[in-house]
Amino acid sequence: MPSISKIARLAGIAATPLLIAATAAAATDPLLWLEDIHGARALAQVESWNAATEKALEAMPSYESDHARALAILEDDSKIAEPAHVLGDVVTNLWRDKDHPRGLWRQASLASYLAGKPAWQTLIDVDALGKQEGKSWVWHGADCLAPTYTRCLVSLSPGGSDADVVREWDRTTRQFVKGGFTLPEAKSGATWVDADTLLVNTDFGEGSLTTSGYARVVKLWSRGTPLSSATTLKEGKVTDMAIGSQALTDGPTRHVVVTLNTSFYTHDSWMLGKDRALVKLPVPESADIEGVLAGRLIALLQKPMGAYAAGSLISWPLDQVLAGKTPQPSLVFAPSASQAIESVATTDHRLWIKLLDDVSGKLLALAPEADGSWSQTLASLPDKATVSLEAGADSQDMAFATVQSFLTPPTLYAIDAKGTSSAIQSLPAKFDAAQFTVEQHFATSKDGTRVPYFLAIRKGVKGPVPALIHAYGGFRLPQTPTYLATEPYRAGPLAMFWAEEGNAYVLANIRGGGEYGPRWHDAALREKRQNAYDDLYAIAEDLVARGISAKGRIAVSGRSNGGLMAGVAMTQRPDLFGAAIIGSPLLDMKRYSHLSAGASWMAEYGNPDVPADWAFISKYSPYQALTKGVKYPAPFLYLSTEDDRVHPGHARKFAGKLEALGDRFYFHEYREGGHSVGADPAEDAVRAALLHAYLQRELMGVTPRP
Repeated sequence: MPSISKIARLAGIAATPLLIAATAAAATDPLLWLEDIHGARALAQVESWNAATEKALEAMPSYESDHARALAILEDDSKIAEPAHVLGDVVTNLWRDKDHPRGLWRQASLASYLAGKPAWQTLIDVDALGKQEGKSWVWHGADCLAPTYTRCLVSLSPGGSDADVVREWDRTTRQFVKGGFTLPEAKSGATWVDADTLLVNTDFGEGSLTTSGYARVVKLWSRGTPLSSATTLKEGKVTDMAIGSQALTDGPTRHVVVTLNTSFYTHDSWMLGKDRALVKLPVPESADIEGVLAGRLIALLQKPMGAYAAGSLISWPLDQVLAGKTPQPSLVFAPSASQAIESVATTDHRLWIKLLDDVSGKLLALAPEADGSWSQTLASLPDKATVSLEAGADSQDMAFATVQSFLTPPTLYAIDAKGTSSAIQSLPAKFDAAQFTVEQHFATSKDGTRVPYFLAIRKGVKGPVPALIHAYGGFRLPQTPTYLATEPYRAGPLAMFWAEEGNAYVLANIRGGGEYGPRWHDAALREKRQNAYDDLYAIAEDLVARGISAKGRIAVSGRSNGGLMAGVAMTQRPDLFGAAIIGSPLLDMKRYSHLSAGASWMAEYGNPDVPADWAFISKYSPYQALTKGVKYPAPFLYLSTEDDRVHPGHARKFAGKLEALGDRFYFHEYREGGHSVGADPAEDAVRAALLHAYLQRELMGVTPRP
């Protein structure tokens, strides 16, 4: 599932909907007991499956060397110290290595950082703090109050789940503030209003959460008072998704915005005005607020608005909005048909747009002009690469971006207001890039749509060879190539291992993602979801047609929503795929809206409790699709016990049903780590070695050591 931070800072986790739904489902689902996350019987089954998988795959010839190599890469100190935030003239970073797997939150002067010789000072040693407090803390970030950035709200998760604890911390004394703001464990959000006031959305007790398990109430909380005395500022309905808040800066001016998410893709927003009254913002419910610059409120359209096309950036004069007027918006930027806006950031005088153009990254710096127009400057960055906008330095009007590709290791650049870039740090190569070639191809999907994909393969290799296709296809999230030593996501250097053997690695840009803006996502929404899966099959068949691979020698890989895709692929097209890597997946689409945060995704998939929606969801739901007598590829399911976003019951029940049908599978469940953050880099190193062994065994016919 996608990160929820951009949509809102969400709160709380609900158990009641799960218990109610479990009662109704018990009579028809004999494997419901596997949804008991920490139940003794369920965990005993998990340990049994884990042991069987480890026994089978750790005996493969390459396992030990793969694990050692993956661990060395993931714990290598020669990593880019990416900027988490720029606090005035200071850069912060979270650094993880073999001695500090949970991380060091640290700072350095901006000048030393730009010179490539940062003089780091440790602020919080997360590993040491966890040992001191007897907690398995995982870093979830810090929000420091401008302009002094002295007081910070530090978020720490026990074990890596989405739920965390928020504690006030002083950057001067480098201590947690005695008697300061503290929020107990929940899916919380907190925004500074001023030094003595927070906006808080959290679990305030009975009735304060939505059916999605997030906060439905945001309150004003004053320093020195108990959380129970906080006053309600805004609340949504229990059937809304969540409510949250954020701060937007426009030079020295700070604006606090409250957002009520009525669904995953619709929301209403208000700005805190005079006397802390809320002023409704004129942003359409489907649009996303991206910032404030030069007194203009900027939003990204997800649907057309008058003359402005979906995917465009528009703006309104904020002073008129706060005065209660309804001014007309104006255009900031409109992407072409081959382009999509992936992310937006602001500094004091520049608007930064991370753009995709046929899935290749570009960075634009826009400046507001006196006549209301916006001048554009293209940053001088390498072409045909993935660009990640990391952070901005406000008063310096500088952006930091990481650039990489399948064959080029990441390089961090600082880009000034004129678009001039300078490399700050580059990673050394982890493999010989000269042995590979990378190509972009387009497959034709069932409905005639051209679907791009990237192929990495060793030079001179003549197919057909085994192929690994990784894809996602949902939630507007595009898939862009990263260095092969980090592909696929959360699988360490698996793609590097795979391609070095002469196999094909493919990153697919199927519909449902954001590769071509809102239209690409909308084409696989709800009842149109099969389009994403047809795109995947078209790419696999294109590999066969080109002689690169062959039916039955292709593996599909996906995680989260991509795990759903991989589960659909193995059940719909067992003739095409010989293996399926299914990570942290949704699989029981009849029950998904009753498990963990599942109700929040009904705008993406539909509501399975509504017969008309279940009519199209049921056509692809993998758990229900499993049928006796079908020869499925043996999948590899991996997940985390503490994942409180996608319920571990999905993968557990899928494995249980395969076992009941007498079908083979591999299963590996980590006991710590959340959905998007692992507790320890060593987890991904083990996963890389296990997955490579799995692919060798299932697609290459490699046998275990005697």
